[in-house]
Amino acid sequence: MTELLVRPQTATPDPARVPAPPRTRARLLRFLARRPGLVAAGVLVVLVLIAAFAPWVLAPGDPGVGVVAEKLRPPGPGHWFGTDYLGRDVWTRVVHGASLSLQATVIAVAVALVVGGLIGLVAGFVRGWVDDVLMRVVDVLLAIPAVLLSLALITALGYGTVKVAIAVGIASVASFARVMRAETLRVRQAAYVEAAHAVGTRWWVTLWRHVLPNAAGPVLVLAVLEFGLAILAVSALSFLGYGAPPPAPEWGSLVAEGRNYLAVAWWLCALPGLTIAATVLSVNRISRALDGEWRRFR
Repeated sequence: MTELLVRPQTATPDPARVPAPPRTRARLLRFLARRPGLVAAGVLVVLVLIAAFAPWVLAPGDPGVGVVAEKLRPPGPGHWFGTDYLGRDVWTRVVHGASLSLQATVIAVAVALVVGGLIGLVAGFVRGWVDDVLMRVVDVLLAIPAVLLSLALITALGYGTVKVAIAVGIASVASFARVMRAETLRVRQAAYVEAAHAVGTRWWVTLWRHVLPNAAGPVLVLAVLEFGLAILAVSALSFLGYGAPPPAPEWGSLVAEGRNYLAVAWWLCALPGLTIAATVLSVNRISRALDGEWRRFR
């Protein structure tokens, strides 16, 4: 009877030694295999980042030096994007101009994310008259078209890449503020936030530890989406002549320079414009994948 009551002790395997099944990696590979457009978008964004931070890897030449004898050469093996009216290689200028355009884009998105996020966070958490005042300011910003607001701010701030970026960022504050406010109102009603209030946690501790981390997800996804729109806005203002002065190879200024030669050298406008469009579409495709597509796939 005692032998029946005593159960043999079996050795339990150590969880640290048991290799975890590579389910996440397999799901990720299957997710990417079904979305070749997402893979292509990721490759293009990586190339743009390389062009922004290490342009000499893709184009070791000098973007400001040209050979007059080779001016207005069409795209070919020696010049992938052709040459401009001074014999400068357009591919080299597009690659080296990525750093200027992306620098302005990063500044614009950072300004919109920080300022709009703070406005929405305070408005959603404090409520009352503070919420009313801040949201009316946001409504005023939404009532003004973003391009007109950016032009008005540039008129006050002056010309230059950084000032264009600040103007584009301020024009995009309203969308970030509304999304952050909505997420803050949702998180504010959660049980763990009410429990933090019940135990006497200070309001700024609750805001920093509980509300902000749980409300920041959709705002960060919006930042990725706004990154593509900011590229368009910065390029448009640079096209109008409000960006860096020549001969700085900003993407918008490259398109502006090529419009005078559109009848005889289509590549001066078309290829930098296609670069801008492909970058914006790639960023938007990645943001769509981040915004719930991977979660639904899992």
